[in-house]
This record gives sequence, structure tokens and C-alpha cells, in this order.
Amino acid sequence: MSTVAEKLAKKSTSKSSAKQVRLRLVYVDFWSAVKLSFLAAVALAIVTIVSFLLMYLVVQATGLISMVDELLTSMNDGTWSFSDFLGLPQVMAFAAVVAILNLVVVTVLGAVVAGIYNLAVKVTGGLLVGFTSN
Repeated sequence: MSTVAEKLAKKSTSKSSAKQVRLRLVYVDFWSAVKLSFLAAVALAIVTIVSFLLMYLVVQATGLISMVDELLTSMNDGTWSFSDFLGLPQVMAFAAVVAILNLVVVTVLGAVVAGIYNLAVKVTGGLLVGFTSN
């Protein structure tokens, strides 16, 4: 009968046949970087729109909009209402504009970073990446 310690000792003495490969990343395809950054920007746009909607619903549920509306109505004699400027359609339109702007900016930023990396590789030699198989 062998103990658990003996079994662990036998396992530790056997060598694993893991192979290691080291590669240099010397080029990033420009259009692949643009497509990937566009997909990331689409995900960010969806998160932006959903978060604006949730924040508006929380603020409305807490009654903060109605309290600010009452305060401003008492200060300006009821000539305009705060809730006219901060309704759900206005909030979602603003969220859509922010999401579209983020979509453009993140896509262009991904293209610029890929271009800068491809230029910097000529000076630095690239990024060393190691892979192992288990």
C-alpha cells in the first residue's frame, strides 16, 4: 500500500512534455484591427444605451426628476418645466448620439493604434509572445 505522499512524489518526478514556442508579433493587419475595434465599439454602444436607460429609470423611480421639476417651477413661476427637457425620448436621443460618437471614435482609435504599432515595430522589433502546450 502506498501513501498519498508517495503518489505525489511519483507524480512530481515525472517530467511533462510541454513544448514552448516564442514568437514575435511584427505586424498587425490594419483592416482586422479596424473590424475588431468596430465590434468592440458596437458592444460599447449597446452598453451605453442600456446604461442611460437604466439610470433614467432609477432617477425617475426615486422621484428626483419630479422634485427638481417642482423646485424649478417655483423659481420661474411655472413658465417652463424641467421634465420637458429631461424626458425618456430626450435621454434616449442623447444616449444614441453619445453611442454613435463613441462608435466612430473607438473605430478610428483602433485603426490609429494599429498603424502606430506597425510603425513602432520597425524600431522595436515587435512584441515577444510565448506559448506552451500542456
